[in-house]
Amino acid sequence: MKFGVVTFPGANCDYDAYAAVKFVLGEQVEFLWHKSHDLMGSDVVILPGGFAYGDYLRAGAIARFSPIMDKVITFARSGGTVMGICNGFQVLTECGLLPGALIRNRHLRFSCKFVHLRVENNTARFSNACRVGEVLKIPIAHGEGSYYHFDDEVRKLEDNGQVVFRYVDVEGNVTDEANPNGSINNIAGIVNTEGNVLGMMPHPERAVENILGSEDGLRVLESVRSVVTRSNLAGKA
Repeated sequence: MKFGVVTFPGANCDYDAYAAVKFVLGEQVEFLWHKSHDLMGSDVVILPGGFAYGDYLRAGAIARFSPIMDKVITFARSGGTVMGICNGFQVLTECGLLPGALIRNRHLRFSCKFVHLRVENNTARFSNACRVGEVLKIPIAHGEGSYYHFDDEVRKLEDNGQVVFRYVDVEGNVTDEANPNGSINNIAGIVNTEGNVLGMMPHPERAVENILGSEDGLRVLESVRSVVTRSNLAGKA
């Protein structure tokens, strides 16, 4: 299988994602330039973290209009697997592939540290290698990571099982203290209604080896690989 990592001007986590896929997961991966109109045959597209186009106007607002995003949107709407990490999550909400918005952290400061996430749904293609209720240790690095949506829309996300990851303490408890940015309902990661597009603020690509402080993020990438590999094999049968 093949991963594609989009490179926007100002992206600074594209090499992290590339290295995690190539050297740890052991899968083929290509950089996808923001001005390109070609996904290079990617089975999975990753929109990485960083500050695309300097995050002018607001995070993700300009990147949404990159030529490559036309192809990403078409790919996602045809069922293709797309992961938006941090700034990538912001881009996905800006282009309408995911609901809601990411706004300034409630303390108005950039936050860079390890946090704990509870797996809320392991039927998603991004979490099937995990157990429901399992707590993962994965870092964050953002200034606009507070997930927001209207109350009735958040209830729909919860009822539909679209909330995949939630900020918790080390024991797995949902507390205000464990919420690093003020996200509504401690939401850290969601999928679209079809389940093929993920947005998450924490960085799984930065937690793929113990030397980095955790290898829990590898579970997210392994989940994607298992689902897409099965799908590819079924398509060839």
